[in-house]
Amino acid sequence: MTKPKLSRSRVATGEASLCQFSFSDGRTCRMLRQHDHPSLCVFHARAERQIIESDRLGSELAATLTGRFMTATDINFALGKLFKGIAQNRIPPRNAANLAFVGKLLLRSLDKLESEFDFEYDFEAWEKMCRNSIPLSDPPTVSPGEQQSANRTPVVRPEGETAVGPGKDGVGGPA
Repeated sequence: MTKPKLSRSRVATGEASLCQFSFSDGRTCRMLRQHDHPSLCVFHARAERQIIESDRLGSELAATLTGRFMTATDINFALGKLFKGIAQNRIPPRNAANLAFVGKLLLRSLDKLESEFDFEYDFEAWEKMCRNSIPLSDPPTVSPGEQQSANRTPVVRPEGETAVGPGKDGVGGPA
């Protein structure tokens, strides 16, 4: 008698516990839903959070001391927030390079601004602006479960199927 071959599909898993992300061709993701997200797996939930975070982060980076980019202090303040965002790994390297380049261009244009506009502020005014400035927010927290599941992909096996992985000699055997 031959034993029926077990399928690797997630037949035993209910649709409610699977990711509901839809691809452009109509397929849906079949990963297990992240425990603290109502409809997405760990990868799609992370992508969703990154989009939301990038919108918020862009607004925060654009906020300067005076509300304009017309002083070295304004540009330095924005570049400092950019540095912090890069160090926290919240800004992709390519975007960071582009923003740093634009910051450099802004700094190089300051001498032309100074000749067009006659503005100054004293140290007390500068200190007040620094005290009232809005720093870059802290990065969003990552739940321990999300961090662990990001490090490994969950595997769901139908009942009765055992995991097979490399044995002592590196060749297939029971895990």
